[in-house]
Amino acid sequence: MTGQYILSDYLEHAMSQAEYDKLENGSFSGRIPSCKGVIAFGGSLSECQNELHSVLEDWVLVGLKLGHALPVLDGMDLNKEPEYEAVESV
Repeated sequence: MTGQYILSDYLEHAMSQAEYDKLENGSFSGRIPSCKGVIAFGGSLSECQNELHSVLEDWVLVGLKLGHALPVLDGMDLNKEPEYEAVESV
């Protein structure tokens, strides 16, 4: 993990696993194999990458909200119950 926010790290790691294909019409498709159903299309590689990131964000947030099991990526497990730090009363 690189940062202090596990969700950002999770998204970054998932995006590093993205696979892209150039289609016959010159557009691009992208997918993240470990994240079933995360796929996007774009007229350029950059557009496809941006769309894939957006689809991934939505997929993770909906999965968390609905309690779906998300893949564990590089030891990052978003399926665990969150741990909260104790806050002292003043």
